[in-house]
Amino acid sequence: MSKIAFVSGASRGIGLACAKALAGRGFEVVLAARSLDKLNEAVAAIEAEGGKARAVTMDLANAESIKAAFQAAGPVNVLVNNAGITKDGLSMRMKLEDWNAVLNTNLTGAFLSAQAVMPAMMKARWGRIINIASVVGEMGNAGQANYVSSKAGLIGLTKTLAQELASRGITVNAITPGFIETDMTAVLTEEQKERMMSIIPLKRFGKAEDIAEAVCFLASEGASYITGHVLKVNGGMYM
Repeated sequence: MSKIAFVSGASRGIGLACAKALAGRGFEVVLAARSLDKLNEAVAAIEAEGGKARAVTMDLANAESIKAAFQAAGPVNVLVNNAGITKDGLSMRMKLEDWNAVLNTNLTGAFLSAQAVMPAMMKARWGRIINIASVVGEMGNAGQANYVSSKAGLIGLTKTLAQELASRGITVNAITPGFIETDMTAVLTEEQKERMMSIIPLKRFGKAEDIAEAVCFLASEGASYITGHVLKVNGGMYM
């Protein structure tokens, strides 16, 4: 019986790459996002390549939606907390609703998702929780106080859960992607991209698949002695 991997924000970008890679490693993948249409396309693509996949709708800003999604998923062995939103702006002018929206989705949503999978993982005495944080959660970034705080919080949550769950054979790790080519970064100007490239020692932007490979490693038996770790996948942008 194949293990179940649950990936949030799986309809595109990093989440979709993670779902495809995990399916390729033999996991039955549950893809979650707000839009069922895009999820169904992703499921069809995975099944066309011989993988097993299902779709569930989930709004990370809604506790009841999270609860329903995990009930539909069944006992999850690997959780990839990937979904996130941005609502950028300078701190002095940032609206409280923009602060709350980002923290509720990126941090509280990830916490509630982890909480939802804990009972089954503890019963099985095996589990993997992998939180997709961000390089800016380590280094800060002007104009993103809410997003940076949510991702820094995710790193702290990772280390705490790692300590709490280790005795049950559950590992909890974070990945901090650097500048990855996705729909979210495609809107940047050439000048912005050149500025980013100048601080990346490897002189290239990452691909979603780079993050997916790191996720697959942390989900594997080969990573069974790694927990509470923050894996930087950023081309050397922040060391």
